[in-house]
Amino acid sequence: MDDLDHAIIAELQHDARLSNTELSRRVGLTPAPCLRRVQRLERDGVIEGYHAKVDPKAAGRGFEVMVAIDIAMNDRKTIEDFEAAAAAVPEVVEMRRMLGQPDYYLRVQVADTEAYERLTLDTLSRLPAVHRLLSHQTMRLVKG
Repeated sequence: MDDLDHAIIAELQHDARLSNTELSRRVGLTPAPCLRRVQRLERDGVIEGYHAKVDPKAAGRGFEVMVAIDIAMNDRKTIEDFEAAAAAVPEVVEMRRMLGQPDYYLRVQVADTEAYERLTLDTLSRLPAVHRLLSHQTMRLVKG
């Protein structure tokens, strides 16, 4: 990857809806070579996809909580079962397996505290092998 590739990536990260013509103008290329570079970056897996950035509050999920979870066992089956069940929960928008403690961080988005309490009692605490669950409420997203 060279400086032009990095410039293309930076522009697309800022606005993935740019037309190829506008992208090529911003990075100083003509449209055809710019398109070839974008296609190569996609083919090589550097660009994994294009996504809409959704305002959680406007979508009815303005209450965000980081949930630290320790699981009771760390064998392959338990890990696979926990990860599959947690990934299937629609309110879980991000899940990270950690080195050390806790075993997992889940980023959860719901409407309000009552919705989070229901989710915790009815779903998160019942995920396979959950040993401990600690909630950390997001006060404000500083960088996203």
